[in-house]
Amino acid sequence: MPRLLPPMNAIRAFEAAGRLGSFKSAAGELGVTQGAISQQIRLLENWLRAPLFERQNRRVVLTPAGHAYLHEVGEALARIASATVKYGEIDATILRVNAPATFSLRWLVPKIADFQTQHPQIRVRIETSNIPIDALAERADVVIRGGPDAFHDYWVRPFLSETRLPVCSPELLNRLPLGHTVDLRRHTLLHTLSLPRLWHDWLSEAGTPDLEATADLVLDHFYLTLQAALDGVGVAMGPTALVAEDLAAGRLVTPFSGPALRAREYCTYVPKTLQTDTRTLAFCSWLEQRGNMKGSI
Repeated sequence: MPRLLPPMNAIRAFEAAGRLGSFKSAAGELGVTQGAISQQIRLLENWLRAPLFERQNRRVVLTPAGHAYLHEVGEALARIASATVKYGEIDATILRVNAPATFSLRWLVPKIADFQTQHPQIRVRIETSNIPIDALAERADVVIRGGPDAFHDYWVRPFLSETRLPVCSPELLNRLPLGHTVDLRRHTLLHTLSLPRLWHDWLSEAGTPDLEATADLVLDHFYLTLQAALDGVGVAMGPTALVAEDLAAGRLVTPFSGPALRAREYCTYVPKTLQTDTRTLAFCSWLEQRGNMKGSI
């Protein structure tokens, strides 16, 4: 005989709302809207043909049946989580993070010691990749990519915004001053193979779409392009979030105050099966604290 099982999304919504005593708090933990929590719980109540919560003005209270069901459901989910760790090739202390190489090198790795200090029980394993999320072969607990984009099996939270401006070393600027955009004709423009239109878009915004530089140097990774700028090879289109420390330390300068090209936000993508995982929630919250955005759905 097939097992009589309720919808699992409804179970997760009910367990979180019952444990936290709030639909709003459950929505925050699971990364969905409060309306979605209410809808899932109504679905479960209709499925069970029994009320699980009493709606009292702005608060909800578990019914006696809800209390009993929460106890059983909570224990069942805990057993599933324990069995997953026990019989799967999963170390519950390891958090697998997949992020682009340049972002990892210039933003994440320099800050990761702060997360480890706050959460010494979580061991972070960083893997670098630019592969689209739906093409990843290896499992990851948190994927960092641009966005926000919608994926059916993931919830998304933006945590860092940025713009792009020309950057160069102060030594280069001393040799070849940049008072106006047209002065770029005397410089080498640094390009990244995966972002071929950055300079074209910026020059168009600056009103000089047909400007031709002395030379163009194309590199296959963004971090190489930024390193070339640090070494005084030429002028790069710098993502402000990833060169902020270099600008603060004076290793790079921005010769022009604008225009600033708007870039996609950095977002965390977490599999919906890990919506209540304390490691992923801690890491995503930490990213939002260190970034310049509050997470949103």
